[in-house]
Amino acid sequence: MIAVALTAYFALAVTLAAVLLLPQARTALINAALHIQRRVGRRASLRMTQARDGIRKSVKISQSTIGNTKKILIRRRLMIFITTGILAAPPLLAIALRGKLLFQYDGETRAPDEKIAALLHGEQLVPPPPLPPEVFATQEVEQVRPALRDASRDWSLLDADFRTRLLLVYKIMREQYGYEMALLEGYRSPDRQNRLAQLGGVTNAAAYQSYHQYGLAADNAFLRDGKLVISEKDPWAMRGYQLYGQTAEQVGLTWGGRWKLMDLGHVEYHKPGFVLRRAAALSVSTR
Repeated sequence: MIAVALTAYFALAVTLAAVLLLPQARTALINAALHIQRRVGRRASLRMTQARDGIRKSVKISQSTIGNTKKILIRRRLMIFITTGILAAPPLLAIALRGKLLFQYDGETRAPDEKIAALLHGEQLVPPPPLPPEVFATQEVEQVRPALRDASRDWSLLDADFRTRLLLVYKIMREQYGYEMALLEGYRSPDRQNRLAQLGGVTNAAAYQSYHQYGLAADNAFLRDGKLVISEKDPWAMRGYQLYGQTAEQVGLTWGGRWKLMDLGHVEYHKPGFVLRRAAALSVSTR
């Protein structure tokens, strides 16, 4: 290693001495450096020229492609419009035909039709007489609606407007369709609402998250031969639920049978000026 270092040092010293003391050596070294610089410069210039040419070619190709695409679109615009219309027509038609189903149940207040409105303003409706407690304590009822024995069926605890509409539903179901209706539960206390939510299978709403707490909701079923019929497996009951839902909507109520998680016996009244969230916040703050 020492010998290599000494040799390199000697060579460097001789070179420097030659450059400093011999004009010819200095000139030759300068010329060599200039030659190398010119060669590097020429190569760099050539590469820059090639790069510029490549960019120009890419721009020309892009412009040509865009121009050709525009020409094709202009020449075949009629065919493109026809094809687009054919492809778009089926989904647009489906949306148009199903528009009512898609947007009918968005929480807005449902207005009753004119005939029902006239009945609401012109007739005094009376709640049916209370049923014996054992009607709500059968094995069939317990399987479908557990914890129904201590439910409130007091019509006086319901909102007056909602009570009138619901009694009108009872009247129409009895006189037009031959179905006797029975109130399973109307007003529901916050404590009971929480207990049913924890029980599962009846409701997913906690206290003050249900219209039941404000007397604006009720669960109903049918009476046949003095017995309560709730089961959805009964064809007679299922037809009754459909008629009941249609009638409830006619008098301005919202039917739970339209929900994703269907509740066929449930109806509620989205009373004008009443907002469930606002009422819930007020109720929670005053507990």
